[in-house]
Amino acid sequence: MGNTGKVVHITTVHHPLDPRIYYKECVSLQKAGYDVTLIAPEAEGMGEEHPVPVAAFSKSRNRFVSMLLSPFKAYRMAKGMNADIYHFHDPELLPIAWLLKRKTNAVIYDIHEDYETGIVQRNYLNRPLRVLASRVYKGVEKLLSSSMKLCLAEKYYKEKYPEGRCILNYPLVNEKLLAGGKNSRPKNQLIYTGNVRIDRGALIHSAIPSYCPEVSVSFFGQCSSSLADRMKKQAEEQMDKVTIEGVGRYVPKNEIDENLANGKWLAGLAVFPPSPHFRKKELTKFFEYMTAGIPIICSDFQVWKDFVRKYDCGIAVNPDSPEEIRGAVTYLMENPDRAAEMGANGQKAVLNELNWSKEEEKLVSWYREIEGTLEWKR
Repeated sequence: MGNTGKVVHITTVHHPLDPRIYYKECVSLQKAGYDVTLIAPEAEGMGEEHPVPVAAFSKSRNRFVSMLLSPFKAYRMAKGMNADIYHFHDPELLPIAWLLKRKTNAVIYDIHEDYETGIVQRNYLNRPLRVLASRVYKGVEKLLSSSMKLCLAEKYYKEKYPEGRCILNYPLVNEKLLAGGKNSRPKNQLIYTGNVRIDRGALIHSAIPSYCPEVSVSFFGQCSSSLADRMKKQAEEQMDKVTIEGVGRYVPKNEIDENLANGKWLAGLAVFPPSPHFRKKELTKFFEYMTAGIPIICSDFQVWKDFVRKYDCGIAVNPDSPEEIRGAVTYLMENPDRAAEMGANGQKAVLNELNWSKEEEKLVSWYREIEGTLEWKR
């Protein structure tokens, strides 16, 4: 495909090599012939040269100062690039994205999270203030994004943004994960991948060895040192069976994939506490576990329960019931053939249906459609 318009993706929050932003969207658009640049904060773990150029800016260590200054740094860089399409990934960028909008360009707001619900979920303010902040955010978002295109990472976001376009966060087909662990009986080891947080089940997962001492649990994802200490205590006398790779540091996706592929995992964990923020999401880690041929043990939120039943790739449990969690772990240990069948079913679903290739086609087609609406293209 020949060269086409100039595209700038912008994030002030995510790592430059965030899988959705960099490896899926930016790389796919570059392959389709677009001149793509990513504006992102400086970060460790960048490694070797990457195909899509990253224009990095320095970020303050003070979180509050960073929230104030980073968007303006990104704005100055983005404005100077004079892009045909700006595609941004963080709600804090709404004001600067609004400033970037012109009749001759298009601006896309990529909605990764249900931010309105997520604000209520956080614990940094008391609940009445969180509810108020959520409502204010919703109003500001609606006002500032009225002239923008909306890109939705989850199906259920359509309920809140009916005018949005779903470009789902399905995985790239990863040959290393597909090949990993084949023809090898799993050990009694459970794995969790991704950011390690309380609202993502950190204290539930780390407690499993305390009542199921036959197994160990390994975490691969960024985790604060204070939370890591709490997680060890949750395991009680079995704390040596909890390992956390990522205390105080970002864990690159290739490192996570390598551990997924090279381990002999009994199951992948996604037992989150009850939460309106996560109950309708299809988690990225589901697809990672499925690609690696690992059964899923997840919370019995209705969407999650329906998902693992539809693809017959795991077991849904009550996150408040150690008995149910232990029962699921024991079942997989005692029924290795059934566990292997679940893992194979997951791989088949990813290869046949739940992968980025279809979403890539949708993304590029949408960009072509957007280009056709720009005044300078007419």
